[in-house]
Amino acid sequence: MSKDPAADEGAAPAGEPPVEEDAATPPHRHDDLGEPGDPFPRHSPFYIGFFGGLGALVAFWLGSQLLAIKSVVVLIVVAMFLAAGLNPIVESLVRRGLKRGYAVLAVIAMFLTVLTLFILAIVPVISDQVAALTDNAPRWFDELKRNDKVQELDDKYDIIQRAEDYVTKGDYASSVFGGVLGVGLAVLSAVLNTFIVVVLTIYFLSSLDTTKSALYRLAPTSRRDRVTKLGDRVLRSVGGYVSGAFVIATCAGVTSLIFLFIVGLGEYAVALAFVVFLLDVIPMIGATIGAVIVSAIGFAEDWKIGVACVIFYLIYQQVENYLIYPRVMSKSVDIPGAVTVIAALVGAALLGVVGALLAIPTAAAILMLTREVFVRRQDAR
Repeated sequence: MSKDPAADEGAAPAGEPPVEEDAATPPHRHDDLGEPGDPFPRHSPFYIGFFGGLGALVAFWLGSQLLAIKSVVVLIVVAMFLAAGLNPIVESLVRRGLKRGYAVLAVIAMFLTVLTLFILAIVPVISDQVAALTDNAPRWFDELKRNDKVQELDDKYDIIQRAEDYVTKGDYASSVFGGVLGVGLAVLSAVLNTFIVVVLTIYFLSSLDTTKSALYRLAPTSRRDRVTKLGDRVLRSVGGYVSGAFVIATCAGVTSLIFLFIVGLGEYAVALAFVVFLLDVIPMIGATIGAVIVSAIGFAEDWKIGVACVIFYLIYQQVENYLIYPRVMSKSVDIPGAVTVIAALVGAALLGVVGALLAIPTAAAILMLTREVFVRRQDAR
């Protein structure tokens, strides 16, 4: 009978008692590092505090990095809103049988053509009229000095002389932008930012459907249809507001241009109407600031013209607020007046003029989502 060597494997040598192995000790272990402890409790105050603090530090770092690229974020947001404003025109061309790529090219070409023609036609006129305003500023300051109240304030604070020196010396642009080099850099930066916004707008317009589909696919299948409808409504709301804001501003600019020619300020009509157009885009205070500027120049020219400007803008702002604005914006934004004021103030504090422009459609979108999602869910309970 043969002997199985495997049976003797691990057996104690002859004459020695067998070694009893502890069941808890792994075989072939030459160093004892002790028993592993229980997992660290995730509900421990130390665990929560450590990882909570680490998350707060990461969030703070991300926030600081976002602030560092604030200017780039502003350009991206402006391009997105411009794309949303031009998208209704693109969709109108698509419904007429034009492919979206060609429709985007047509809209962008039309936009750039109008902008170029506007610059070529208006900028020289505006430059001449701004020069005329600067040349006539000393005469207006002399008129102000004859006013007793203004003279009393000027004797205390020397306001008129400082303002007159600031304007008539002609170097206020240099002082603002930091000299000739600063002016050149500012112009170059404006051109570069415009180019970036145009390129981003073209990209967002051309890839809008693809981008929307990709974002909507992030939602669960059971909710994707509702998310798609809500997202499309938000996009239409933003696009309608952007388009409507420029329509309202154009009405203000054209009306002011006609009025200024009639009232006797034709020498500065184009420049002042352009100022009114730009300022009217700013919600709440833009139209008032434009009216104050035009009225002040009207009073400096002739008190009768100044009174006519005040009366005209008081009437026009009522017409704009209660007739033009509701008709233009009725299908784009539905937002209470108090929310409009708060949104504009918050947007201006965060991003300046751009924030004020974007605050109202953003607030309208948030309010619509709140009504459709949160309020409806609460009503169903």
